[in-house]
Amino acid sequence: MNISYFLEVKLVEYLAIYKAPRERFELSLPRRGTGSQEQQKITKATVRKYLRLRSINGLSKNWKRDITNIVTRYLEYVDWTVDEYKTIRYLNKIQKSYSNCAFRKKCYQIRRFLQYQKIDWADNINPPKEYSGKPKHITKQDINNLMDSFNDYPQSAQLHALILLGSTSGLRAMELYQLRKEDIDLENRIVYVNHDPNNGQTTKTGKSRISFFNQETKVALEDFLQSPAGLKVQRVFGRTSVQPYFKDSEIKIKDLRKYFSQEWDRNSGPTTIKKLLMGHRHDVDLKHYNAQGVGDLKLIFDSTINGQLELERMGQGVVFP
Repeated sequence: MNISYFLEVKLVEYLAIYKAPRERFELSLPRRGTGSQEQQKITKATVRKYLRLRSINGLSKNWKRDITNIVTRYLEYVDWTVDEYKTIRYLNKIQKSYSNCAFRKKCYQIRRFLQYQKIDWADNINPPKEYSGKPKHITKQDINNLMDSFNDYPQSAQLHALILLGSTSGLRAMELYQLRKEDIDLENRIVYVNHDPNNGQTTKTGKSRISFFNQETKVALEDFLQSPAGLKVQRVFGRTSVQPYFKDSEIKIKDLRKYFSQEWDRNSGPTTIKKLLMGHRHDVDLKHYNAQGVGDLKLIFDSTINGQLELERMGQGVVFP
């Protein structure tokens, strides 16, 4: 047997497999010494100046901290010297440790910082596309099961209130984490979603809005906020205090918003009102035509959530609590 020929064949096969397109995103490393790299020394003062400029657009303290950590860890890896080869190696390295969504965010923030530094190859950093999988189908029974799973926890009152508010108001997970006691009007069942970066509160659209919650949620919120633990909290559902409990749960905090959207449609609620409550502003009708008062919104919310509208149309006049 010709050993040299055998090894040559196997090497060709191996290289063919290795070079085949991969499902995961991967930037190709530039060759060293080709002259295509651009190196630039970065100082901590440069990072502070960059963050001050970013803050003009309205950054919450938490988001500013996250951006600082992303940029700082990257710069520590490249020894505070922007280098194309090391940058791509760093991105390929951290991709293995994060979800697609988290990796995309880190890519964007690193690219944005490099663009601020006017690095010519920064535009070539293109994060992977978002996975376009089928949305998770969530039923009322799924929400009830999630509630039951926390029944024996010392923090059950807080977790139950969180699940119910997320399920009936349509707030984003980050909006729930940022809520303060004064943002919740228990008497009128209104939750104020504030965009106030100076107060550590931001929304995806950069605009404040309101939403509502049902009677069951009101009772759960009262139970928690009037408890010894609830009286001490500054933020009703601080991220670090609630997020760990959902680590092994099939339904995450962010999924509560999905349930609200699905349940609203199952109850034949108006789509434009749902968009208003959820903070979807990329709609011509909402931008230029549709404006609703608080009373109108609450009436439509109650009619949809409680299924009261159809009963009133049938002339039964049933009033739900």
